[in-house]
Amino acid sequence: MNGITYVRGDATAPRGEGVRVIAHVCNDVGAWGRGFVRAVSRRWTEPEAAFRQWHREREGNDFGLGAAQFVQVGPELWVANLVGQRGIRTARSTAVPVRYEAIDTALGVLAGKAAALGGSVHMPRIGCGLAGGTWDQVEPLVVRRLVARRIPVTVYDFAA
Repeated sequence: MNGITYVRGDATAPRGEGVRVIAHVCNDVGAWGRGFVRAVSRRWTEPEAAFRQWHREREGNDFGLGAAQFVQVGPELWVANLVGQRGIRTARSTAVPVRYEAIDTALGVLAGKAAALGGSVHMPRIGCGLAGGTWDQVEPLVVRRLVARRIPVTVYDFAA
């Protein structure tokens, strides 16, 4: 047992009480509109707007691989934009954009924020959709960065 709770459901509707942080992986080129972010944007406008501004103003901030941005969308609800993929997949590209080192770094930042808030973390299988990663490689990072710090983690497998 690795300490992660796996459920069928929608990560944009996190279960439980108290402070909850919804984490997902973003790219480093400022693109938003495919994959899990579509579900995020259907619920809230703030995470996309904040991400786009963060990218637009990247010369003067920490935007880049391994960075994390936290956007409050409710009294006890946050969205964590984790920059963990280099570029995006295109029809012409066979390159896999996931960057495990960047996800690991961003999860470390997330752990600090979740601990400070006294919150739990909720996510789809980050980095394993459009980013092209595998859960076999991401899961140990989640365990090491979050579960090892006793931060409750729930992973959602979407049930259509």
